[in-house]
Amino acid sequence: MSDISSNNKRIAKNTLALYFRTFFSLLVSLYTSRIILNELGVTDYGIYNVVGGFVGMFTILSSSLSGAISRFLTFELGKGNIDKLNKIFCTSVNIQIILSILIVIVSETFGLWFLTEKMNIDPSRMFAAKCVFHTSVIVLVLDLITIPYNAIIVAHEHMKAFAYLGITHTLLKLVIVLLLPFFFFDKLIIYSVLLLVTYVIIRILNGIYCKHHFSETNWHIYIDKSLMKEMFTFSGWTFIGSSSAILRDQGSNILLNLYVGPVINAARGIAEQVNGAINSFASNFMTAVNPQITKSYAANDKAYMLELIYKSAKFSLYLLLFLSLPIIVETPYILKIWLKVVPEHTVWFVRLILLYALCDSASRPLITAILATGNIKNYQLIIGAFQFLCLPISYFFLERGFYPEITLIVSLILNLCCLVVRLILLRSMIGLRVRIYIKEVVIKVVLIGIVSSALPIYLSFRLPNSFSSFIVVIVLTLVITLLSIYCIGCSLSERYTLKKALFKLYKNLLAR
Repeated sequence: MSDISSNNKRIAKNTLALYFRTFFSLLVSLYTSRIILNELGVTDYGIYNVVGGFVGMFTILSSSLSGAISRFLTFELGKGNIDKLNKIFCTSVNIQIILSILIVIVSETFGLWFLTEKMNIDPSRMFAAKCVFHTSVIVLVLDLITIPYNAIIVAHEHMKAFAYLGITHTLLKLVIVLLLPFFFFDKLIIYSVLLLVTYVIIRILNGIYCKHHFSETNWHIYIDKSLMKEMFTFSGWTFIGSSSAILRDQGSNILLNLYVGPVINAARGIAEQVNGAINSFASNFMTAVNPQITKSYAANDKAYMLELIYKSAKFSLYLLLFLSLPIIVETPYILKIWLKVVPEHTVWFVRLILLYALCDSASRPLITAILATGNIKNYQLIIGAFQFLCLPISYFFLERGFYPEITLIVSLILNLCCLVVRLILLRSMIGLRVRIYIKEVVIKVVLIGIVSSALPIYLSFRLPNSFSSFIVVIVLTLVITLLSIYCIGCSLSERYTLKKALFKLYKNLLAR
């Protein structure tokens, strides 16, 4: 019992550290997005998003390994096998370096050809687009090599360090955005180069921290054939899921560019910014919980593992719902006061991508649990098939003149299918009770969403389009959502725990 209590306290502390990071990053990103859009313009902003996203497609190979790296490191920590950690870490770094070289070769040949010959970019902006492409490739390489270092920080649950590194990166991005108006050279090129500099700095800081705190990060050229085979076997199956997910997201972005043009990529880029800012709160919660799910499986504590899955899914969804609903209800007004120029289709892109994020959040603890088991062959084959379908189905509808929002609608429907698949698979893998999950997580969240949004949506249509009406609707949405979560979403024991925590906080405030 004491171990569980200690783990819960650790999760709470780690989550708070990550929330602080996220809240700060959210404020900065909302501010910087507006400046970047105004300084670059809608077209250049769209070029940056579609080219950067296209380069991101080349992470297919390495992204499949990132999950393997995190899983292997956390699993060995859960078993208390410290000696093996350095072997896993060194092997991971060496693999990432090799893959980075391969990705650079492929991207600078096939990728550059596709950019110049196939993508819908004005010839006068092609040189700038190429500069963005090259800097994005270098950023990608830096990100790949950093993955094992981030994985070891998360595996050790040093979330404060993880948070501080994230805040530092956000501050560096803020600095370059504030400097951007003072440059008279091509601002798209300048922005991409300065952004690259921030990644170099963070990579150096990340390496320094790990070297001083974790002895197992003493990197050297080490090749363990059996370990490499084990990791590649694991990642070989995750490759299917990773590649299909990247093709789903970035492939859709390229399709939009081919059929509509860079302006629509700007709309999707803004929607991704909003989603990233809001969704990061829920993802940070899961970042704090994920190591505990993997470690509990490694320690064969299935009961605690299942409890973590149910509760983390439920409360991450509550948090995301609380943050998303006001934005979904008042999207047009929020975009109007946030951005001076709102690209066409942005409103519904934002709404749909937030609904997608809610569905995706329900799957996150399930994905962690499946990866923890190591039994991922059937899972990756089925999920990969569903995710890959997004691209041909989106192409089918765009070819027939449907609105660009259809790409996100297709993604949302297929994501719901993936959620069902994960539940069915985990029932046989770890004894997850699907009925409990649907009752305690899915139904409660849907019910809370309906109850919380009904009156605010009605008022948003009936009240005049003014700032005072906006404030009324936002406050009402937040209050109803909180009350609904407390009354509908929480059990009696959870309400008691919440009351106890609030009372303790109140006493502490009075004591000060």
